Amino acid sequence: MAQVEATTERVIAADAETVFDALADYKDTRAKLLPEHFSEYQVREGGDGEGTLVHWKLQATSKRIRDCLLEVTEPGDGQLVEKDRNSSMVTTWTVTPSGEGRSRVVVTTVWNGAGGIGGFFERTFAPKGLGRIYDQVLARLAAEVEK
Repeated sequence: MAQVEATTERVIAADAETVFDALADYKDTRAKLLPEHFSEYQVREGGDGEGTLVHWKLQATSKRIRDCLLEVTEPGDGQLVEKDRNSSMVTTWTVTPSGEGRSRVVVTTVWNGAGGIGGFFERTFAPKGLGRIYDQVLARLAAEVEK
């Protein structure tokens, strides 16, 4: 099994603290940022950053649906890490200042991919598909915090 990685980033016209606070707000803001690929969104514990337990289903393709139960940690300044209890998937959100009143958001998801020919296709296509999904999340985040 090879590790599969998908990374997407965007510069947003809002300060890093505002952007991070919006991302860490699983109770209210995060649900608004999720496109149609996400369903059954539910905060099960917490709701603000570290200590949050959140559930959703992620439909990356017409045939592939992941049932995700994510534990949220904040291992460093400007970092949110979502570890899926149901798989090897880990998503890291990193928010850093990027000039006056701007911030850079990088989202990276890694997981242990399948082996064989299925793994080849997963490593080839899954990062692009997930990247498109997270591009939508980042666009919605920008729209939310640039108001």
